[in-house]
Amino acid sequence: MTSLFEGVGIALGSLRVHKMRAALTILGVAIGVMVVMVIGSLIAGFNKGLSDMLETLGPKTFYVGRFWGGAGNEDPDDPNPWRRRPPLTIAEAERLEQLPTVKFAVVDENANADIVFEGKRLGAVSIQGRDADWPKVAGGDIYPGRSFSPLEDKANAFVVVINIKVSEQLFGERDPIGHRIKIAGLPYDVIGVYDPPTGLFGEGDQNEVFIPYGTLVKNVPYRPDWMDFFVAPEDSVPIERAIDDVTIALRTMRGLRPGQPNNFDVVTQEKYLETVNSMTSVFKVIMIVLSMVGLMVGGIGVVAIMMISVTERTREIGVRKALGATRREVLWQFLVEAATLTLVGGVIGMTAGGLISLLLAAATPIPAYVPLGSVIVALVAAAFTGLLFGIYPASKASRLDPVEALRYE
Repeated sequence: MTSLFEGVGIALGSLRVHKMRAALTILGVAIGVMVVMVIGSLIAGFNKGLSDMLETLGPKTFYVGRFWGGAGNEDPDDPNPWRRRPPLTIAEAERLEQLPTVKFAVVDENANADIVFEGKRLGAVSIQGRDADWPKVAGGDIYPGRSFSPLEDKANAFVVVINIKVSEQLFGERDPIGHRIKIAGLPYDVIGVYDPPTGLFGEGDQNEVFIPYGTLVKNVPYRPDWMDFFVAPEDSVPIERAIDDVTIALRTMRGLRPGQPNNFDVVTQEKYLETVNSMTSVFKVIMIVLSMVGLMVGGIGVVAIMMISVTERTREIGVRKALGATRREVLWQFLVEAATLTLVGGVIGMTAGGLISLLLAAATPIPAYVPLGSVIVALVAAAFTGLLFGIYPASKASRLDPVEALRYE
């Protein structure tokens, strides 16, 4: 421990005496560690934000759609396999809700249309056609007001729930409940204001309204190919059993024979997370490559600086050996110095990377979260770089002949 603290003290003293030289030495290490911190925090923040977003759907809710690129049963030679798949229908959603293992199946259809209120016009607003169970999977709150009821849903009523952004732009400080707006030229009564949960990339901050599915289909121009469902099993039913029942029901309705692949996709949250993780693995590789380049540059600097240090301290090494210091002790001292230099660079890079991550999280919708694991990995990588690249100069110092070293001028 004495030699460890002595080596750390000598390294810190070298930083104070040779500031510019030391700064150039640790710059590459600091950059490498900073890259690790920034990209690592973005990946961790993305995964955490995605997990939080999926939690709003309920832990057992799964997705049923015409095509989902990560499901794994598409033809790799066909970039658009959905073109041959029949769209999902409202009859299929109603059939799924009749299954004893299914609690509800929320229909999701969307379009874009203009909204007008007292001369104010919002163009190309996202119009979401949902059934009455949609708040159970959307998350967030509806206040003031309420969502449309199952009766209003079945009756294709002209009622609408607007989100906060639409409310602010059309009504300002006024209470929108009870007012009438026009969507695609037809009047709708505002019955609620939706406060969405924070989206992964701030996507909740857009003009969006919700109307009954049947109302959208009959009165708003839309593309009918992309209906999908969010299905929730009964509380006491395992998700695997509900998925099997949903799959069998859809295959039966579509007349698929045994051995024929599904012409629809059923995707669980775990499968979605697996696909996203495989996508973020590309960024992890980039992070590793960039950080390795930075650490290598820093390591080369460590070799150069430590070789200069060995030359400057040749007489000191000779004195230490003459007084009984072993090769192992000299080697250890210089390795500790090299590791301390790179560790200081690691701390600087870690601090800079953490600050950049926090600034990105505060100033942009990009989520950023600095996990403890990234901090530990960054510091260990910095110290290891010093040890690895300090081996040669430390070995050279330990092999010096004490007599020759004492004669060195």
